[in-house]
Amino acid sequence: MKIQPFHLAIPVSDLEKCRKFYKETLGCGEGRSSDHWVDFNFFGHQLVIHYQDPQETKASTSNPVDGKDVPVPHFGVVLQWDVFHEFAKLLKSKNIEFVIEPYIRFEGKPGEQATMFFRDPCGNALEFKAFKNIDQLFAK
Repeated sequence: MKIQPFHLAIPVSDLEKCRKFYKETLGCGEGRSSDHWVDFNFFGHQLVIHYQDPQETKASTSNPVDGKDVPVPHFGVVLQWDVFHEFAKLLKSKNIEFVIEPYIRFEGKPGEQATMFFRDPCGNALEFKAFKNIDQLFAK
């Protein structure tokens, strides 16, 4: 089954700082833009950052998972196993401050996955993950 790209629009309080982060730090290609929003090729998906006054943005919360405080809401991409580990190295080399450092969940069990969490400059939480066996994406 071919997966269709998703479209996600998120609020940012500093358009230029986030534009630089998504382009230069994450390596996302920039598409259309205006003075209030910017489209990005987010690993084959369409991510749009929209300027929003900082006083109008909502605070995020967290949810305990595996003894870690997972930020909610969050979004991200499931990468290939090797790509995830290379991407994690790249982020570390760029001194990304992780909310949750890259680690392996469910090691040796169904759904074994690598995961990491960090925030963009405006506080939006991102999770990138990879499955040891992508066929176990929805394994119980």
